[in-house]
Amino acid sequence: MFRRSSQDAPADAVTLEKNEDVTESLRPAEAPKGRPTPKRSEAQAARRGRAYVPKDRKEQARSNRDAARTARERQMLALRGQGNERDLPARDQGPVRRFARDFVDSRWTAFEFFLPILLVILVLSVIPSLARISVLLWPLSMVIIILQTTWLGLVLRKQLRERFPNQNTKGAIGYAIMRSMQMRRLRLPKPVVKRGQKP
Repeated sequence: MFRRSSQDAPADAVTLEKNEDVTESLRPAEAPKGRPTPKRSEAQAARRGRAYVPKDRKEQARSNRDAARTARERQMLALRGQGNERDLPARDQGPVRRFARDFVDSRWTAFEFFLPILLVILVLSVIPSLARISVLLWPLSMVIIILQTTWLGLVLRKQLRERFPNQNTKGAIGYAIMRSMQMRRLRLPKPVVKRGQKP
């Protein structure tokens, strides 16, 4: 009485097959190895990575060393004033840093004589009759150096504001003060302006 008729059985089988087909179509597509298909950008990046792997790693390392050596030689030539300014280290590049260098190189600074003054003080301190002079010379030289360095920073800051109003001048004052601490002949990049010459 409640049993299905034999005529209903084929219809149920057809419905089941249709449901299985729909389920299969809703499943995400998978690659043959059970992982999702990579995106186009990922596949292109992987191909590019494989293309740039050098065949001979020793030859690649040798060419990298040669390129680095050539870049260092160009940089040293630029630091000595014989090369292109574009080959200077990043800290020395740009018109702001060039002006800061020229500003320091165009004048005498007390800081560049710090080492010779220190040597004189040491020699005087060894001689008993002149030891008192060395005691006075040390604080006097430090006061002069601090005053001149402060003056140099203030004047340079004003000049930078006038000449480079729309450019980033951050770090230029410290850069100039560090340069003023070095003896003129030891400065790198080499000075290109003479003392007294306007930068």
